[in-house]
Amino acid sequence: MENPTSSAYAEFVSALYNANGGNLGEYVKELCWNSENVYVKMVGSGKDVPNYLYYALVSELDILQEVAELNKDTLTASLDYKEFLPEFTTTKLRLKEIYLHRAENIGKYGYGIYAKHRMFYVNENGSITPVLHPDKTELCDLIDYERERQIVIDNTKTLLAGKPAANILLTGDAGTGKSSTVKAVANALWNDGLRIIEMRKDQLRSIPKVLDELSGNPLKFVLFIDDLSFLKDDDNFNALKAVLEGSVTAKSSNVVIYATSNRRHIIKETFSDREGDEVHRNDTMQELVSLSERFGIHITFSKPNKETFLHIVHHLAEENRIDMSLDELDLLAERFALERGGRSARLARQFIDGLLSR
Repeated sequence: MENPTSSAYAEFVSALYNANGGNLGEYVKELCWNSENVYVKMVGSGKDVPNYLYYALVSELDILQEVAELNKDTLTASLDYKEFLPEFTTTKLRLKEIYLHRAENIGKYGYGIYAKHRMFYVNENGSITPVLHPDKTELCDLIDYERERQIVIDNTKTLLAGKPAANILLTGDAGTGKSSTVKAVANALWNDGLRIIEMRKDQLRSIPKVLDELSGNPLKFVLFIDDLSFLKDDDNFNALKAVLEGSVTAKSSNVVIYATSNRRHIIKETFSDREGDEVHRNDTMQELVSLSERFGIHITFSKPNKETFLHIVHHLAEENRIDMSLDELDLLAERFALERGGRSARLARQFIDGLLSR
């Protein structure tokens, strides 16, 4: 703006095209929503905002409103250039009004990376990183297991209401929908202020660090650990146990842990563990099975029987408009399951995908 040239204008529009397709108002709005600034941090932590800080905020929003309303004619008015210059668009915004509304309801909207994304993972450096292409499973995509799913929904809503919520262990056979349930609940409730962060088993010792980062955040979080199991002498066992017991460094009122496991007792035992020669062998065995008991809620997803399996198949077939008689569909589905050693919701989905691919 200080020294406008046609090439500077073209570079600006090019950058805007790359950023979001060429909408200046939306770009400014996105910058505001994602800004992890001192104002939203104070509001999010429940602190009183000084008047001078508030007035600085609204003054900056007024300036950003002017920026968001810039157009091609304004930017090129002083140019003595008659050849082609690219166009861009802008969305009419009431930036200050919207921003202050989001700040007043920051427990639903969040700020920084948590304002834009719903799912995250812990990277190799122990930092929380957004999932750019999150799992889109919805509750309506899941069939049967309504009772089990409702327990997860009710507990998560308790967390969102600011009340004490339980950590949940979901166990059961592979392919029964344990992980899908957690992700579908996260998708259903993210507009209410829920975010999900996935951790691998070998990252459990980083939980206290993650909780410290989340403790002052106005949103609610699910730390999700998928396919949890330990060897007998696994150091991660004690790390998770300390968190579930609510140690001083690991307690946080806005975070719960949801873990899935195909094993009832989580610890991989051998017959030598059961028949050891320790004097206090029973105490050792109790230690091995104690972790699952430290979850406030334990939900079991049992392998579906024939009736449940075929009900899932029928639902998926109807949803995907597969034109086949029920007798033929049932026969093929049962054959598919038996060839793979059992029935599950995952196998039902794989069976239907196989029919669709023909």
